[in-house]
Amino acid sequence: HLHYCLSGHPTLPCNVLKFKSTTIMLDCGLDTTSVLQFLPLPLVHSPRLSKLPGWVSKDGTINLEKELKECAGRVFVDSQPEFCLPEKELLDLSTIDVILISNYHCMMALPYITEHTGFTGTVYATEPTLQIGRLLMEELVNFMERVPKAQSATCWKYKEIQRLLPGPLKDAVEVSTWKRCYSIQDVNSALSKVQLVGYSQKVELFGAVQVTPLSSGYSLGSSNWIIQSHYEKVSYVSGSSLLTTHPQPMDQSSLKNSDVLILTGLTQMPTANPDGMLGDFCSNLAMTIRAGGNVLVPCYSSGVIYDLLECLYQFIENANLGSTPFYFISPVANSSLEFSQIFAEWLCHNKQSKVYLPEPPFPHAELIQTNKLKHYPSIHGDFSSEFRQPCVVFTGHPSLRFGDVVHFMELWGKSTLNTIIFTEPDFSYLDALAPYQPLAMKCVYCPIDTRLNFHQVSKLLKEVQPLHVVCPEQYTQPPPAQSHRSDLMLELQPPPMPYRRCSVLGLPFRRRWERIQLLPELAKSLVPSEIKPGISVATVSAVLQSKDNKHTLQPVPKPPPLPPSKKRKRVVEEPPEVLAPKPLLSGAVPLEAFLAMLHKHGITEVKVEETADGHILHLQAEDTLIQLEDDGTHIVCDDNEPLRTALRDLVLRFLMKF
Repeated sequence: HLHYCLSGHPTLPCNVLKFKSTTIMLDCGLDTTSVLQFLPLPLVHSPRLSKLPGWVSKDGTINLEKELKECAGRVFVDSQPEFCLPEKELLDLSTIDVILISNYHCMMALPYITEHTGFTGTVYATEPTLQIGRLLMEELVNFMERVPKAQSATCWKYKEIQRLLPGPLKDAVEVSTWKRCYSIQDVNSALSKVQLVGYSQKVELFGAVQVTPLSSGYSLGSSNWIIQSHYEKVSYVSGSSLLTTHPQPMDQSSLKNSDVLILTGLTQMPTANPDGMLGDFCSNLAMTIRAGGNVLVPCYSSGVIYDLLECLYQFIENANLGSTPFYFISPVANSSLEFSQIFAEWLCHNKQSKVYLPEPPFPHAELIQTNKLKHYPSIHGDFSSEFRQPCVVFTGHPSLRFGDVVHFMELWGKSTLNTIIFTEPDFSYLDALAPYQPLAMKCVYCPIDTRLNFHQVSKLLKEVQPLHVVCPEQYTQPPPAQSHRSDLMLELQPPPMPYRRCSVLGLPFRRRWERIQLLPELAKSLVPSEIKPGISVATVSAVLQSKDNKHTLQPVPKPPPLPPSKKRKRVVEEPPEVLAPKPLLSGAVPLEAFLAMLHKHGITEVKVEETADGHILHLQAEDTLIQLEDDGTHIVCDDNEPLRTALRDLVLRFLMKF
C-alpha cells in the first residue's frame, strides 16, 4: 500500500493511493499561487502597467526587459499567468484507474491530468461538485482568453537565470513545469469522464475495493471518501467543516475504524474565527459606504459569496444601506446564483425545508428580485451603462491578476475613500496587492475559512480513532510565523506520518486476509471433524477461481462419461484422474516420548541438537537424521527404505489424522 504526494499545497491536494491492485488519485488541486509572480491582465488598456520599466540586473549582465517588469520594488513576469501543476514525473499517470474529487476547489487541475497523460480511467464526484467545478473552470478559461497576451516569457525560467533574479521570483518552485491555462475543449473532455455519485453510495472498483463519498460539510456537494476492501479501510478527509453554513453537515461516524486516515485541507487561517470575520466584513463595508466610498470584494463565484450575501441581507436593513447597489460580476454569475438554489438535497436541513415552501433557500434570490443585487457577465455591456456609485462589487479573481477585479483596482485604487476587503484565504493579500502599489485605497483583511482548525480536528480524531494518520508535513509543526504556538499543529499518538511534494510513503498496514466464497454444492460436501473441543476442521479439494479480484472455490469438475459408440475414430484425451486427498496430519511429536519409543525399537544411540524451530535427532548407528520442527518433520535417510518407513510409522503414532 503506497501513498504518493503530487502537490505541495495542503489545501490544493493531489495524492495517489495504491491500494489492493488499484491506483486511485485523491483530488487534483491546481496551485494558483504561482500567478502572483505575474503582472495583472487589464481588461482595458492600462497606461500605468504599460509604462512600468523592464528589469535589468544591477551589473547589466542580464537583460530581461521584455519579460520582467518592475513595480514598487518588486519584479513581475509580463506574460500570460501560469499555474503550478501536480507533479507528473513521480509515477506514470496513465496507470491511474480512478480519480476521487472532494470538492470543486480541488478539481481545477483535472484537464491537465485527464487530457495529456494517457489517462483512461473514471472520475467520481457529486453533482454540485461537477457543475460548480465546471463553472469555475469556464470562468478561469474566460478570464484568460478575454485578454490574450501575445508573448510568452520563457527565458526567466532557465535555472541559471532564475537564481540570479530578485525576491520571490528566485525562490518560485518547479517553474519549468508551470503551464498556461487549459482550453474550453479540454474542460469539456475532462468533465465528460466524470461519473456522478451520491453521499453514502458504494462504488465497486474492479471487485477489489469499494469507495464511498460522505458529506464533509464544507461546500455544496463536498465529500470525504472511504476506500475499503473486506479487511482494510482508508479514510480520506479533505476540506471539511463543522460550522453550520449552507451545506449538509459533516458525516463523522462513518470515518470510524479506519486503519489509515489521510488528512488534508485544514483551515489556512487557524487563528481567525469565521463569525468574527463576517462581523468585521459587514462593519468595514458599512463604514466605507457611509463615507461615500466604494467597496471591492475579490471572490470566487461560488462558496463563501453565498454566505457573504446572506450575512449582508440581514445587515443591510439594520444599517440603512438599503439604497446601495450590490454588483456581482462574473462570466458565470447567473448560473452560480441559480445553481445554489436548485441543489436542494445538498443543503443543510433548514435550507432544504424552505424548498418545499414557496421560498428560495438562499436570500440572494430576494436581493435580486428587489433589485438590490445585480449580476453581470463582465464590466462591458449593460453594466457600464447601469453602474452607479457608491456601490459594492463582488468579482474575481481573488489573486487580483485577471478577471474584472483588475479593472476596479485601476479605477478605485487612487482614492482613500474606497476599500478592498479580502475574504478568500488562498492568497497573501500583500502579494496580491504588490503590482498595484503605491495604493491609496484602504485594505481590510477578513479571511473566511470554514475548514477544520487544529482544535476541531484533534477532537474529531479522538472520536473516530484511526490507527494511523497521514498528513502534509506543514501540519506537524507550528506555522513559521508563529513558531511558539504548539496548539497550531497536530499532536497525536502515534505521531502522524508526514508527507511533502514528491514523497512516497509505505502505508503501515499489510494485507493478511482475502475473502473466498464457497459454492453451496461444495459447502454441502464438507465433513468437519472435531480436533479440540469447539474447533472443527474439514479438508476441501476444490478449484480456486479468481476473477475481478473475487475468489471462489468451486467443486473439482467430474470427468465426462465416455461416448457410447464402440468405434473410436481417435484417441479421446482422458481427463486427469482426481485422487482422493491424503489425510492431513496435526499435533506435535513430544521429544521425550519419541526418544523412549525409538529406544523400545532398538535405536539407542541418539544425539539431540536444539535448533531455532525444534530439534534435530542424529541416529548415529543408522546414519540418519530426523528434524522435528513446529510445522514439519523430515526424515533424512540414505538408501534404507525399510528404516525410513519404520521411522515414519513411529512419528505417525503421535499425530492425528483427519
